[in-house]
Formats: sequence, structure tokens, C-alpha cells
Amino acid sequence: MTTRNDRRGQGFFDEAQSGLSERVVNIRRVAKVVKGGRHLTFSALVVVGDNQGRVGSGLGKAVAIPDAVRKGVSIAEKTLITVPLKGTTIPHQVEAKYGAAKVLVKPAPPGTGIKSGPSMRVVLDMVGAKDIVAKSLRSQNPINVVRATIEALSQLEELPAQVERETLDEANESQEPVVQEDLEAEEELNDEAEG
Repeated sequence: MTTRNDRRGQGFFDEAQSGLSERVVNIRRVAKVVKGGRHLTFSALVVVGDNQGRVGSGLGKAVAIPDAVRKGVSIAEKTLITVPLKGTTIPHQVEAKYGAAKVLVKPAPPGTGIKSGPSMRVVLDMVGAKDIVAKSLRSQNPINVVRATIEALSQLEELPAQVERETLDEANESQEPVVQEDLEAEEELNDEAEG
């Protein structure tokens, strides 16, 4: 007889191996009405992160809650993004939309803590930010708010490099090439002014 190779009692994944921790944000019971009655399933919104700038979210659906959470963790691990942190906060303000949800995420001075709604707080806590202010401006649906928050944090990756590149391009364009003739003409004008 073969032994069972399952993961009973081990949690959904090995935290020590992956360095990630998980947090369940929302569990919903969903009923599909069929000919024989209602077919009940569960959906679980899970956020995983390493508290050092990596975070992801996943929505798992299954007949049992533990299976839904396990699927959510698996999906979240595949959608991890890296967020550039500046100390205990983020480099600059950012705004993003997902569905009907719109979020505003701003850096805050040290000692402020995480000031946000419950769904956003989980994402910001899992990414490792300690001082940050965030506001949900439209829909309060936890799924859309979490995804909009992750979208906002993913925009942080692109903006600083893009702004730096544009600044360098503008500086290079404003500098006109120095021609030897211009230098000679300038020296003649200086000689005439002195003499």
C-alpha cells in the first residue's frame, strides 16, 4: 500500500521555503441556482507578500473554503510584483483604477503608520510599507479595491525611471553643441571690448 502524499496540516505553502506570508481578505459564499436547487461554492480573496516589496493577490473559487484559499494563494504567488520602497514608504503619490474602484496612495512621514481602509491595509502591510496614506475614492468592493491598490503600486516601478529618462533627454536637447567658430567669435568680441 502506498502512503498518501498530501499536505494535511502543513498550511497552504511553506513560509520558510518561499519567504511569503498570506492573508485572506474576503470570503464569499456564491450560490448558482440550478434545476435541482442551489449549488453553493466559495470564493476567497488572498493577498501574499514578503514584507520587503513583493506582493500579489489571487481569487480562488472552490466548493470548500480551504480549497478556495489554497487556489487563491497559488494564483497570488504567480502574480507577484516588486514595489520600490523608499525607506518605510513609497517614492511618490500614485493613483489607479480597476473596474469601479479608484485608489489614491501617498507617501507619509515616518511614524504615520498605515492609514487606509481594511482591504488596502492588507496589501500595504504585506508589501512592507510602514508609513503610507491611502484612500479608496469610489467603489468599496474588496476585490476591485485590492486589485486597484496593486495596480497603483505596480505603477511605481515605471514612473521614476521614466521621469529620470525624460529629464535627461530634455537636458541633452537644451545643450547646443559648441562649435570652434563660435568660440573664436566670442574671443574676438572679448578682445574688442577690452581694447
